[in-house]
Amino acid sequence: MADSLRARVGRIVSGGAHALIDALEEVMPDALGQQALREVDQAVDEVRAELGRAIAARHLAAKRLTEQSSRHDDLSAQIELALSERDLAQDREDLIRAALEHQLDIEAQVPVLETAVADAAQRQAELEGYLAALQATRREMAEDLTDLSAARAKAPRPPTDGELAQGAKLSELERLTRRHRVEERLAALRAARQED
Repeated sequence: MADSLRARVGRIVSGGAHALIDALEEVMPDALGQQALREVDQAVDEVRAELGRAIAARHLAAKRLTEQSSRHDDLSAQIELALSERDLAQDREDLIRAALEHQLDIEAQVPVLETAVADAAQRQAELEGYLAALQATRREMAEDLTDLSAARAKAPRPPTDGELAQGAKLSELERLTRRHRVEERLAALRAARQED
């Protein structure tokens, strides 16, 4: 899922705003713009959920590391105490051995837990970067959508069918008037010629 989330965030951030504006200039700006913003919001929600899981994983790994380190220190103190009492040390050497074995097990787990904490911290930082990029892209897209809507509101609207029909009638009327004037002049020229 991490790769698909990374790819989705990359696609949205890299081409989201520009592709949105290009598409919106041709068709329904509000509907497509709102849909694109919802897609970004959905990606933001997914990144937040993944970020929450990464934070939880980091917390659990850090807690386990702290517990194991504390248990290691407790075992060290118990081993020292057992060794300091000579009579008990000889009689219960098996307890000291068991504590030492448990310490070795803890020492084997500590590097793995440290790596888990570091990996979770790195994943958290990566997801925080994705979240910041998505939020910036969303703000940019919302601003571009607002600007586009404002520009469309200022732009002249296309004429309606009724206005086109009325314009055609007026144009026809102008042609008839012009033709009538031409005919009047022609008649006046003929009349003037006959008088000569």
